Amino acid sequence: MKKAVIVGGGAQVFLTITLSAAIAYWATGNIYQSIFLGFIIALSSTAIVLKMLSEKGAMDSPHGRIMTGILIFQDLCVVPLMLLTPVLSGEEVNYTNLLLKLGKAMMIIGIILFSAKWVVPKLLHHVVSSGSRELFMTMIILLCLGIPLLTSSFGLSLSLGAFLAGLAISESEYAHQATADILPFKNSFIGLFFVSVGMLMDFGYMTHNLSQIIITVISIFLLKFVTGTASALMIGTPLRTSMHSALGIFQIGEFSFVLAIAGKELGIISEEFYQLFLSSSVVTMIATPFIMTVAPSVSGWIASRPVLRGLTRLKKIPKDDRFPRKKEGHVIIIGFGLNGRNLARVLKESEIPYVILEMNSDTVREKKHKGEPIYYGDGTSQEILHKLGIEKARLLVVAISDPASTRRIVSTARLENREIYIIVRTKYVAEVDDLKVLGADEVIPEEFETSIEIFSRVLKKYHFGDKVIQDMIDKIRQDSYTALRKGELPK
Repeated sequence: MKKAVIVGGGAQVFLTITLSAAIAYWATGNIYQSIFLGFIIALSSTAIVLKMLSEKGAMDSPHGRIMTGILIFQDLCVVPLMLLTPVLSGEEVNYTNLLLKLGKAMMIIGIILFSAKWVVPKLLHHVVSSGSRELFMTMIILLCLGIPLLTSSFGLSLSLGAFLAGLAISESEYAHQATADILPFKNSFIGLFFVSVGMLMDFGYMTHNLSQIIITVISIFLLKFVTGTASALMIGTPLRTSMHSALGIFQIGEFSFVLAIAGKELGIISEEFYQLFLSSSVVTMIATPFIMTVAPSVSGWIASRPVLRGLTRLKKIPKDDRFPRKKEGHVIIIGFGLNGRNLARVLKESEIPYVILEMNSDTVREKKHKGEPIYYGDGTSQEILHKLGIEKARLLVVAISDPASTRRIVSTARLENREIYIIVRTKYVAEVDDLKVLGADEVIPEEFETSIEIFSRVLKKYHFGDKVIQDMIDKIRQDSYTALRKGELPK
């Protein structure tokens, strides 16, 4: 994740600002407006993307981790971008006033950060010691409102204050409880935010400039797709996953609206430009759920084009990292998390041949040095599976956290080898039927295996016989967990 945040996020923001500014300067000749345009295009919507990833169960997937890392870096960039915005107003800069303002900003930020480390945790501790949940909730709300008002009174933005308020609360040991208490307000405030954005839009402008808005949306999409893909590739991510990540963060973010309003007030952008940006940004946000739904298929199709396959082969593989050429009757493990590692340990002790495919380059490097037959690659690739000896493998175990990639791997593996036995681990029982249709022989959903373990231990406490418990478990598994899904237990 650290590499995704620092390298991936840094590259995405830098490339987007640079390319956006270069294109805008070529079109307008206004350097200040061009750089500012790069600022507002570089940011993506953390709220929308994380919500979509969470709903799809893809937070821990390779593309989910990359998107999250890039979004974290973007959010960290908001404060410096807001401080730099007044410099781009084009007016003669009074360096004395600028330094005073920066000094004041740094002083306020320093005080708040000091309070976040030493004052706020103690304050919250005393509040929690009172035993009043209402008082704790009130204190959290006061911090969320008070810190932005404090920064505003010193000439800094409310948005910067809100960011610092969240930072201050996150430093205490009560951050998780604070998040849980505030969470019910989250969707309401997000909805209110988008209502306010809608109220700022001029629908007359949208009607008369529809073609210009469409061109702008397409331009933003292509630009952020290119920079997002490039930034993910820089951290060693496969092409398909890089493009999948880029498709997820193509939209304009919430903080871009805050920057745009500040830019309009400072005269960096005109009212007409502001309306064009506002309309285009809303369209990108509306399109995000659809784009993220089709992203696995689109990225897979593009990555499978002959030209791009040729480009991926240009990357040289060290001799000791080449895929196994001749293997037969072996087990292929895709994903080297906890399940993959435990399986590999058992196979090694049982002297059963196996190979591992993993997309985390650091894990591959570490385990390779320890003698594991582990290789770096994307399991959805037919070529990669072929190099792992899928045609002669006896068994395939898929233990990754990405539902879309899991389905593609199962489908591709079944086409390559009709006889191979495929075992799949999935987080959700809703995936069981779809994966079996695609060719999986066994699908093990984590949530129901956990429930089976719980009820078996409960029954043991009530002195049920081991045979009775095992018969119930076998019956549930044979029926693909149908009994538990219907809320019934076998008699």
